[in-house]
Amino acid sequence: MQKKDIYILAIESSCDDTSVAVMRNHFVLSNITASQKIHEQYGGVVPELAGRDHEKNIVPVVSAALKKAGIEAKQLDAVAVTSGPGLMGSLLVGISFAKSLSLALQIPLISVNHMQAHILAHFLEDEKGKKETPRFPFICLTVSGGHTQLVLVKDHFEFEVLGQTIDDAVGEAFDKAAKILGLPYPGGPFIDKYAKEGDRNRFNFAGSRVPKFDFSFSGIKTSFLYFIRDHVKADPLFVENNIKDICASYQEHLISSLLKTTALALESHTTCDLALAGGVSANTRLRERVVQLTDNRKIKAYIPPFEYCTDNAAMIGAGAYIKFLRNEFSPLTLLPDVKMHL
Repeated sequence: MQKKDIYILAIESSCDDTSVAVMRNHFVLSNITASQKIHEQYGGVVPELAGRDHEKNIVPVVSAALKKAGIEAKQLDAVAVTSGPGLMGSLLVGISFAKSLSLALQIPLISVNHMQAHILAHFLEDEKGKKETPRFPFICLTVSGGHTQLVLVKDHFEFEVLGQTIDDAVGEAFDKAAKILGLPYPGGPFIDKYAKEGDRNRFNFAGSRVPKFDFSFSGIKTSFLYFIRDHVKADPLFVENNIKDICASYQEHLISSLLKTTALALESHTTCDLALAGGVSANTRLRERVVQLTDNRKIKAYIPPFEYCTDNAAMIGAGAYIKFLRNEFSPLTLLPDVKMHL
C-alpha cells in the first residue's frame, strides 16, 4: 500500500543553471538554483564551462535543498533528473549524480523531459497556497531561449505540437538583439526593463510569413541588425539616446508575432484555455498581453509564477511525481538525449 506522502529530490542541469528541488507530492519544499555567472563575459553559454560549473555546484546545491526542505536523504522515495533536451556535458553531470544517488539509497530513478516539465510547472503547489490548474485539453505557448512551440496538452504526458519555430527561438531573438545593443547577457530581462518606459510604436521591423501555427524569428534578427547598423552610421549616439524606444518597439514586434499565431490556434480549438511556459514567459509585457488575449476570448490564462518560468528543478519534480504514481521509472543505464522531442 502506497504511503500518503512521496518525497522526491529533483535535479535540473540542462543548460547553465544547477537547480535542485525537494518535493512532497506536488508541493515544493525547496527549490534552490545556482546560476553560472562565467558566461556573461562571452555573451552566451559556453558548453564546456557550463559542465565544469555544474560539477562544482551539484553537491552544495543538493545539500542546501535538503536542508531547506528539512528532509534527510534517507527519507527520499525517488530521485528525478532532466534527461534532455540540453547540453551534453550539463545533462551528464545531473544524470550521473542522480544515478549515483539512486544506487546508493536504493530508490527509483525518474527521467523527465525538460520541455514537458516547463508545461507541468502549472501543476506545482507551494507555500503561496493551492492554485487553480489548467483543465485538459489546453493550449500552451512554450517560449524559451531554445524553443518556441504551440502545444495542445491533452493529458499530463499527452502532447501534440501544433506549431513551432522553423528556425530560431524567440528567446534567442531577444538575446541576440540585446547583444547588438551592448546589453549584458542574458539580454531578455534588460530589454523588458527598458521597454517599460519606451514607445512601442516608434520603430517598425520586418516580419516573416510562415505556415499556419509555425513561427520564424531569423528574419527579425537580421532586420534588427541592419536597422541598428544603418541608424548608428548616421548617428553614433542613436542607441544610447533611443534605447527605451528601441527595446519597446522590438519587444512589441516579437510578442505580436507570438500572439498572432497563438490566436489562430485558439480559433481552431475554441474550447481550450491558454497557458504560458518557458523562460520568456517571465516577460512582463508578454504576460500582460496574454491576459488581454484570453479576456477578449472569454477563456482563462494560466501564467506560472516568475520562479517557475526559467529553468528550475521544481518543474522536474512536478513531472516526476506523476511518473512515480504511474510506476514509470528509468534504468541506471539512462543516457542524456540532447535533442529530445516533446
